[in-house]
Amino acid sequence: MGRHNSTDWNKTFRLTLTDDESHKQIRSYRFSRIAFIVAAITAGVVIIGTIYCLIAFTPIRAAIPGYPNSHTKREAISNAIKIDSLENQITRWELYSENLARVIAGDEIISLDSLVSEGRINFISNKPLEELNRQDSILREMVLDEEQFTLVGQTRNLPIEGRHFFTPLVGVLSKGFDRVNHPAVDISAPASSVVKSVLDGTVIFSGWSEESGYTIQIQHPGDLVSSYRHNMKLLKNVGEKVTAGTPIALVGNTGALTTGEHLHFELWHDGQAVDPTLYISF
Repeated sequence: MGRHNSTDWNKTFRLTLTDDESHKQIRSYRFSRIAFIVAAITAGVVIIGTIYCLIAFTPIRAAIPGYPNSHTKREAISNAIKIDSLENQITRWELYSENLARVIAGDEIISLDSLVSEGRINFISNKPLEELNRQDSILREMVLDEEQFTLVGQTRNLPIEGRHFFTPLVGVLSKGFDRVNHPAVDISAPASSVVKSVLDGTVIFSGWSEESGYTIQIQHPGDLVSSYRHNMKLLKNVGEKVTAGTPIALVGNTGALTTGEHLHFELWHDGQAVDPTLYISF
């Protein structure tokens, strides 16, 4: 029985393509059952790998229902800020209610300063102090581990899709992004138009180059660098801190690689040029 099964698995089949009119044999394929199964498994693995790469490394993943895109991440950050504000407001109202009840009862009121200095929190919770301390320790560990949607950690850990970029220049997009030939976008605008920083950061270069003319580059948190070239005048020096929307230069036509008044804008993330139009509205 075992020999019969082995013979069946090694049995050879032939698939032939024949011209229906001339009956001429065009192509012939010979295969066994084992070879067919191996080829099918290999094709399946290749297809699955290709689909995974398309979803993981291309913008196609944003089309998947439920996948967090830049809009949902901005909403999550906004909601986290609102929740924090609401919690502070609720705490104030609870303190007000507690003091009102104390005034009616003729007791001494609680001041906010004394509450902070003495660490008195019984009026907002009836849980034992040990339980509150344990919950506070757990919360601190969660914040240190994840720190994605908090006011403390959002500058450091927030992905590029969740950043709110300031438009560097109001103008016409005259040339698009090409990773190989033109890793930037060109924005045409009248001379002396104000160029602004897209994010908070520190100026790491501010000077002249033969090809790019007056150029300024800014280092932003999260391994982001923005570059502004062909300016007529630079308004910031190396080492200066800037905030999003701060004027940093004036549009010009300086340098050898320019043919008119425009801003050559580059955005780099983790050492690679990225398309600014994916994150900024021009």
